[in-house]
Amino acid sequence: MSPTPQWVKDLKPSAPQGAELIKVEREKSKISVEKLSNFLFTKDVLERQAKILKILEAEKVFDKSQNYFDGRVDKFKTALARAKRLRQLQVKHNWNRDDYMMANDLISEPGPYGLHASMYLVCLLSRSFCLQSLTFSQTTLEGQGTPEQHKLFLEPAQNYKSIGCYAQTELGHGSNVRGLETTATWNPEDKTFILHSPHLTASKWWIGSLGRTANHAVVMAQLIIAGKPYGPHPFVCQIRDMKTHEPLEGVHVGDIGPKFGYNTMDNGFLLLNHVKVPHINMLAKFSRVDPETNKYVKPSSPSLIYGTLTWVRSTIVLQSGGVLARGVTIATRYAAVRRQFQDRDAPSGSDGENQVLNYTMVQFRLLPLLAATFALHFTGKAMMALYQENQKQMQASANTADTNRGAGPEETHSGSDLLADLHATSCGLKALGSTTAAEGLEVCRRACGGHGYSSFGGIGAWYADYLPTTTWEGDNYMLTQQVARYLLKSARAVLKGNAPNNDTTRIFTTFLQKQDMGAAHDVLGSDSDLVAAFAWRTSFLTFEALKHRDVEKNSWNSLLVDFWRLSTAHSQYLVVKNFYEALQSESLRYELDPATIDVLHKLFRLYALITLEKEASEFYSSSAVTVRQIQLARTKAVMKLLEEIRPHALSLVDAWQFPDWQLDSSLGRKDGKVYEDMFYRASELNPLNGLTVDPYPDSDVLIKKDETSKFKSKL
Repeated sequence: MSPTPQWVKDLKPSAPQGAELIKVEREKSKISVEKLSNFLFTKDVLERQAKILKILEAEKVFDKSQNYFDGRVDKFKTALARAKRLRQLQVKHNWNRDDYMMANDLISEPGPYGLHASMYLVCLLSRSFCLQSLTFSQTTLEGQGTPEQHKLFLEPAQNYKSIGCYAQTELGHGSNVRGLETTATWNPEDKTFILHSPHLTASKWWIGSLGRTANHAVVMAQLIIAGKPYGPHPFVCQIRDMKTHEPLEGVHVGDIGPKFGYNTMDNGFLLLNHVKVPHINMLAKFSRVDPETNKYVKPSSPSLIYGTLTWVRSTIVLQSGGVLARGVTIATRYAAVRRQFQDRDAPSGSDGENQVLNYTMVQFRLLPLLAATFALHFTGKAMMALYQENQKQMQASANTADTNRGAGPEETHSGSDLLADLHATSCGLKALGSTTAAEGLEVCRRACGGHGYSSFGGIGAWYADYLPTTTWEGDNYMLTQQVARYLLKSARAVLKGNAPNNDTTRIFTTFLQKQDMGAAHDVLGSDSDLVAAFAWRTSFLTFEALKHRDVEKNSWNSLLVDFWRLSTAHSQYLVVKNFYEALQSESLRYELDPATIDVLHKLFRLYALITLEKEASEFYSSSAVTVRQIQLARTKAVMKLLEEIRPHALSLVDAWQFPDWQLDSSLGRKDGKVYEDMFYRASELNPLNGLTVDPYPDSDVLIKKDETSKFKSKL
């Protein structure tokens, strides 16, 4: 390949330069970006991020210049090299789990050790659908193993002497865990379990790290004792030789092939042919088989299991705001640099094209998503606080809990009311948060125009890697049934007068007290009334669903769409409520200046009103608002908010503090040098430009000269 001529290097984009436009944009806003960033993340976290970023940038293996060019095999090799080096850096710098996760965030790719932070967190204590994985030292072993098992399995895994994965999902079963086909049959003669895949559809599938990396797996299998099934349980199973890394006898394992995204991860398949594992290999913190009596010992407190499950979904909620913020940052910065057409109503004689961000249609697409990033962030923090409070209560009541209670987390009784609320909340918000983030990323990509389709834009690959989140840890549509079940149970309890005291039962009680008087919510003039309108809509839909189910005796299946709508409404209420409450906090008034607080309130109203507008029929049919209010929200309030937030857009995305290295985006560069970076990547980093081809069809020669080796990733 001929080097880029100097005359090309000397070319500049047409004026005004992107850097100039970005500078002017930032000067429009009086928001204190530093204070807002510290409020969102704390100063200590941001300083730690800067320190870790400096370490990663200095390592050649983390060079991202070829990320968008490598094929799948090269992507995996590079990801494996990065995974190994990251572990070495963790040991060298004595990083704790938070440090390691932050490094994963900055690298921003799912790797063979579970480098992608959101994937890392998903698998920590999970017993449900996992496309991803990490060393099982931080997965089920911690949460479900006994002290003896910790010594045997956990310690080697923590030291990376064994590499594991979590093998639950099968070729034929994902969400329906009870339907898993893999069996673990207790053999009383030699005190072992026999793990077996009886059908092709029993093949473990989608299991991260299993394809080429892991040598152990926590296998979820149907426990069978004396011919009687006891449901799925976790078993530690060695699958590869510790020295040769070849599959063991009776094990067939490999990679499942390329995916829509996530191709730095070796998601694998696994079939087992009567593989024996010792008694101690059954993770037995919550349930076990007594080797002397050959009897099944039930878990003492099933609620504790569900308590840890909610942590996974709570984490997804917390991450969804940051996931969406990444796309919004790129799209907003590019919209400030990109210029297209002229405003039809511009003064006569004005020249130059208009910034894309000045068009209300672009603002209408991006600014509500910007508002959603903050709404989801504050909601995620509230979810994590709720989880911590639940864990305290569950531990306190573990010794006194009613052991006759069913294990279902939607059940309500003394000592587990908060768990029921947390379970339903985490299910609903996981569905809403991940859907909002995934769909929002696509909106951001399209808002970038044609260049949004380029990998250099930085959104497409991020979107493809995030999409599975809408499926794992419960399919987003399926999860809504859990929410509906809880809301119906809570409504029944309110009607009977024996409901626990929580937010859900309080809004139901308020609705019943006022339903015959009607609502008078001033959604355009009062933030608290805006929250109340969302609560009213949730309550109305709940009692309507209850009527369909209990009075009209409609089947559960016939009501699934109603339940999905109900779950969405309830989750939207929670997001609006949590956003509102975050803005009422003492810390907000202490840490932020009035100008920044004012803009955050505008973001709250924008998120709430744009959601109200989209769900207008439900707000009207429930009598939460009037038709005129909906019309004014659409034609006046929302448009006014877009105008008021527009000058602060760049400062608001800057507050998320994404380093350019992390974004790896030409369009989202903080300095605005969009076109310079895109051309550089295309001209000087592109391996395809290292090929000189023979273009003539009558020639058998394909490649005249191959110089692509000059562009290989730096392993």
